[in-house]
Amino acid sequence: MKTFIKVTEIWIPDKDRTQLELASGTYNGLEEFKLASEQWRFDFYEGVPGTAWATGHPVVIKEFTHSCFKRTEAAKKAGLTCAIGIPVFSGEFLMAVVVFLCGDDEDHAGAIEVWSNDPGGSDALGIIDGYYGTLDYFEFISRKTRIMKGFGLPGLVWEKGLPVIMADLGESDSFIRGSYAKNAGITTALGIPLSNKTGIVYLLTFLSAKATPISRQLEIWLPDEKGERLVFNNGFSAKKSNLAEIYAEKTFAKGEGTIGRVWLTGMPSIIDKSEVEDSVASLLMPVINQGLLKAVVVFCL
Repeated sequence: MKTFIKVTEIWIPDKDRTQLELASGTYNGLEEFKLASEQWRFDFYEGVPGTAWATGHPVVIKEFTHSCFKRTEAAKKAGLTCAIGIPVFSGEFLMAVVVFLCGDDEDHAGAIEVWSNDPGGSDALGIIDGYYGTLDYFEFISRKTRIMKGFGLPGLVWEKGLPVIMADLGESDSFIRGSYAKNAGITTALGIPLSNKTGIVYLLTFLSAKATPISRQLEIWLPDEKGERLVFNNGFSAKKSNLAEIYAEKTFAKGEGTIGRVWLTGMPSIIDKSEVEDSVASLLMPVINQGLLKAVVVFCL
């Protein structure tokens, strides 16, 4: 099974917290690009990681040439065409930048969108940037769409302040662009709220096609009512329909297991080998708001 995301990286501040260095990554056999990436360190406002750090919100690069992207030659050689940098903040301090790199070809269908409201505090969300691969008409419709708080996937994520997964989008009344998603082959979506240092609302949506999912499995883990353990909230798997049953008795205390360590540290993490069949690694990404962990999202890549 091919996945929409080809490369995932985590960039973190160095010991002086003035540059970003590569902490870990999964490259799906793209060894030359991996070696090129390991040589880099990024200043504030440099490259995709440094720009995401400086702006305080996700950065989408759809064309490497004449952009802030710094590894253009190696990326093009690896067949990569798009980069998304996602900063993870605790208050005003950067914890890490997660970078996804995708490839644009006829066999990869999906999208990653960045939604935001107007600086004046509007209750309507619109797309400020995104990557749609070959889904030109779906992109055209999406960029014209405005969504109110509490409606559609972005509006629900904004209202809840938590990650949300939607499946069977073509048949869902909750997904406003359902008929267009069905025509584009988009079946599943994940929305994630992001903390930011400007007070403006930012959130990400990952739209996944059945043949090329964003990742092989998605999981959302939330603190329980007492705030003592992480419990499974929702998920999606390309091959399993019973994730709630599988994880019904599974919980994690702060610091326990990889998920518990993400809660303890507030740092995203990559596990080199996932328990999910055919998955080579997992990204565990914290969702932090006002210094508190709201959720951990797991991407089985």
